[in-house]
Amino acid sequence: MLISELAELTGVSARALRHYEDRGLLAPARNSSGYRDYSECDVTRVAQIRTMISAGLGTSTIQKYLDCARTGEHGTSLEMCPDLRAELDALARRLDARQAELRETRRRLSRIASVG
Repeated sequence: MLISELAELTGVSARALRHYEDRGLLAPARNSSGYRDYSECDVTRVAQIRTMISAGLGTSTIQKYLDCARTGEHGTSLEMCPDLRAELDALARRLDARQAELRETRRRLSRIASVG
């Protein structure tokens, strides 16, 4: 299928699909005219990429662990390995730290808003 067809099927823009290819996340075949030729497997792959992005993973992390993604009747999951677990734990720690910063900023904002 052409990039426009994959974009329509997955709800992902053609620009994003080209970005995924540039980042090594998709590797479409090329037809005799040089156009990208996507398969049904790429539909699943795009769903896996989108799931991982929505979970906060960057494309460089996704590239390392995309082969750990599994798609079944309950959606996409990741088969854990020690390196992936460490990456996910580090991301969770960064999110926790950012949440703490935001709570503190919110507290300060409330404090200055109530002065006067």
